[in-house]
Amino acid sequence: MAGNEWLNGYLEAILDAGPKQPLRLRDRNFSFSALKQLVVRSAAAAGGGGVERYSPTKYFVEEVVSRFDDADLHKTWTKVCSSPNRQERNNRLENMCWRIWHLARKKKQVLGFGDERNMFAFIPLIQWEEAQRLSKKRREREQRSKDAAEDISELSEGEKVEPPKDSMPRINSEMKMWSEDDQDGKSKHLYIQVKYVVELARALAATNGVYRVDLLTRQISSPDVDWTYGEPVEMLTRLSDVDRTTNNDGCGAYIIRLPCGPRERYIPKESLWPHIPEFVDRALAHIANVSRVLADQVAEVDGGGGGGGRPIWPYVIHGHYADAGEVAARLAGLLNVPMVMTGHSLGRNKLEQLLKQGRVSREDINSTYRIMRRIEGEEVALDAAEMVVTSTRQEIEEQWGLYDGFDLKLERKLRVRRRRGVGCLGRHMPRMVVIPPGMDFSYVNTQELMEGDGDLSSLIGSDGAQTRRDLPPIWLSTYQQIMRFFTNPHKPTILALSRPDPKKNVMTLLKAFGECSRLRELANLVLLDRSPSSLNAAVLTTVLKLIDRYDLYGLVAYPKHHKQSDVPHIYRLAAKTKVLNNGVLVDPHDQSAISDALLKLVADKSLWFDCRRNGLKNIHRFSWPEHCRSYLSHVDHCRALSGHPSSSPCLDLPPAAAAAALEPMSESLRDVGDDLSLRFSLDAPLDLANPPTANSDMGPAAVLEALRRHRYSPHAAAAVNDHAPGRRQRLVVVAIDCYSEDGRPALSDLRRVLDAAMAVGRGRVGYVFATGSTTAEAVEALKCCHVDPGEFDALVCGSGSDVYYPWRDPPEDVDYGEHVEYKWPAEHVKSAVPRLARLDEAPEGDLTVDDAACRPHCLAYSVKAVDRVSSSVRKIDAIRQRLRMRGFRCNLVYTRASTRLNVVPLFASRASALRYLSIRWGVDLSKIMVLVGEKGDTDHEQLFPGMHRTLVVKDLVAHGSEKLLRDEDNYEIEDVVPTHSSDVVSIPQDRIASEITSFMEKF
Repeated sequence: MAGNEWLNGYLEAILDAGPKQPLRLRDRNFSFSALKQLVVRSAAAAGGGGVERYSPTKYFVEEVVSRFDDADLHKTWTKVCSSPNRQERNNRLENMCWRIWHLARKKKQVLGFGDERNMFAFIPLIQWEEAQRLSKKRREREQRSKDAAEDISELSEGEKVEPPKDSMPRINSEMKMWSEDDQDGKSKHLYIQVKYVVELARALAATNGVYRVDLLTRQISSPDVDWTYGEPVEMLTRLSDVDRTTNNDGCGAYIIRLPCGPRERYIPKESLWPHIPEFVDRALAHIANVSRVLADQVAEVDGGGGGGGRPIWPYVIHGHYADAGEVAARLAGLLNVPMVMTGHSLGRNKLEQLLKQGRVSREDINSTYRIMRRIEGEEVALDAAEMVVTSTRQEIEEQWGLYDGFDLKLERKLRVRRRRGVGCLGRHMPRMVVIPPGMDFSYVNTQELMEGDGDLSSLIGSDGAQTRRDLPPIWLSTYQQIMRFFTNPHKPTILALSRPDPKKNVMTLLKAFGECSRLRELANLVLLDRSPSSLNAAVLTTVLKLIDRYDLYGLVAYPKHHKQSDVPHIYRLAAKTKVLNNGVLVDPHDQSAISDALLKLVADKSLWFDCRRNGLKNIHRFSWPEHCRSYLSHVDHCRALSGHPSSSPCLDLPPAAAAAALEPMSESLRDVGDDLSLRFSLDAPLDLANPPTANSDMGPAAVLEALRRHRYSPHAAAAVNDHAPGRRQRLVVVAIDCYSEDGRPALSDLRRVLDAAMAVGRGRVGYVFATGSTTAEAVEALKCCHVDPGEFDALVCGSGSDVYYPWRDPPEDVDYGEHVEYKWPAEHVKSAVPRLARLDEAPEGDLTVDDAACRPHCLAYSVKAVDRVSSSVRKIDAIRQRLRMRGFRCNLVYTRASTRLNVVPLFASRASALRYLSIRWGVDLSKIMVLVGEKGDTDHEQLFPGMHRTLVVKDLVAHGSEKLLRDEDNYEIEDVVPTHSSDVVSIPQDRIASEITSFMEKF
């Protein structure tokens, strides 16, 4: 909490803004009505009118009540009471402080269970409504957490069950530390993707066994920023300390700048969200190219053995902050490689802090910071992450613990079960590890630091001249800057080194120093900024005020900021004046504890030497090489526990080999028409009144068998000779969700789209049909539209859970099934979904399992519609939240006009399936066109953004499922789809053919 001086300032401001006559309310019996009348009178007097006008008194009362704890208010009251000066102002301050203290206590009671009417005089209505909503949401979250805890009670740590046949065998739980002396290190040739600071990328690249590190960021070509931000590739130099201690044959670390969004201007991070899919697409293309090049390089380094010609995919993808975390999650899912997350500043924590201040509504916070989109990005990162790196345990328990996707108790249970070889029943929780940030200690001479008695006079003369030539230049400049502040520069120095941010708690340190007379007598205080910032002015102003308040002139120095490379030398300088130690742990908010600890360290010489000796002995634990060894050891351990393959098997083949493998066999061109199982009678009338369903006579097994025996028509055969499926370099994806109100296919609308789309492109481009329906339903719909499924290069069915190639034998893509299998809870989640997806008052029959539409990677549920306005089921974000809290990682899609819910693997979606095909077939995403409607399934918006071109066909889809996507207080579609993108174009139905023609001519 803030110190009492801030409260005094607020209270004095209240008195200044209030009525000029003394306040006579001295009774100790708190009266809400009396205080209400006081504020109303004060507001009228200050504002010159009614209570509706601006009132400084009311404002200050609200600030004190909203921002400070009653304990601090009580301390202020006690301080005022004990003051020897009993003048009228202090009497008024005592009374006012005492009443506001009681008001704060009363407010807490009202927020919990009291009557809100008593608070309207003091809290604006919008703040009160927000407080009520927060209280309700908190109770709901606690109830959901309780329900989730009951659900996972079955996961007893001692339970022994037979692990499934495809599970990993029991693994030794002890983590093996990464060793640069390992003889196998040179053959590892790890390729690591990092979204992080430059220092980590350099240090990882200098670690033995790591071949390449890429740091991905956005490219900006704008006159408002330095020209280097527009450079597509920048090679990083290695850290000097690890260069001398490692023998690395890797190709180093690189900053890779990828364009996304408008290239000519800088975009704030809050506005980057709709451009993330484009960044992912460009990152995917970069990784695919680098992986092939690395395969050749490693094969050459290893004398022709090495990678054996197979692409070397990243060993790990690491995302930092929310936006990069979502990028890393998407890339990890597309490439099937482990993902690591570091959150740094977290959205839920920021939202809670802003709401507690009571100054801004949730709506304003969301519009300013896009906070709900940021929180969802962090939740997505938790879904995909194998490991989350933190700096402290506090970050795990108090910050990540706020998220639906992480529960500390469940994570520990799952970890114990994995160690014992017990199945986790489809649950997954990322592992939290604490790895301290690295530092460059290459310039630290421990022997030198152990010498000397803390007086700089032997090194720097009284005139400021150096007595030794080997001293760092920063010593002299820092010495000259600092010494001019001090009356006695030879006292021990207390050094505070941080960026100018109020969160760094420098003000509490300054107050602790100012209020402890013994500490002021024994030491000086130096405050150093690590970097220039817009916060400098505000922080420096506060520092100057506190120095003046405590009369610290001659005791506190605040020189100009320094460079990052100066930090080790500044610590050495501090050590020469006694204050580098291994520490005494204190509460950062306890001012007296801070002053007591500093006084103990400065006054007790033997304690200081012990701390210094311990610190120097353990300093290597915080170096970059140690950070990298610990980091890689944890990554290796998580890969072993999770069973991640060394590379995704479906992506091992280079595009040319993959295309050859996918080319139809010559037998498929013979005996056309012999098999009538999928022969379509073009003369037969369409039965639009009875379109196909999942329960048609031709079930999934019959459809697959028919596809296996299917032969091409002569027209399709001619097309194959020119451009075989799997080898075409241009794709048109039909992803228009045409359904009637009852969820049956709107065949007339679908036929118009297919006729227009395929009229000009047959044999020249490849076609993909992407739908939320099952394969049987998709084939039957195409049959009723007089379209041969064999004319499609691929069918993406079940909301992206299945991929089929109608032209080959066998048609199903088994590799894709393995690709999306990871973290799929399958049958373990099947019975939980109806209970979690139905509204509390809805009958069980409103959401039931649709066994006919279920597939190995798709659980389908029939939804009974109540009416077109209301529904008996929860929205996607609410269901996903409840599944996350139980450790289930899934993707959910309402399809067929909200009459079906598909639950598919986390990494399965129609958008992901398209990118899978682009990698496997070697198709540039910019050469893919996607046709969508204005409405559609709940995954409809995911098909808009990216490097591909999107055509939004107007006035075609009448019934979509988007009303069941998100709650009103969540993020908007503007945070998903770029509002001004030249790649997203709305067209009428009669322009489909011309747009496809232009698309083909472009390439």
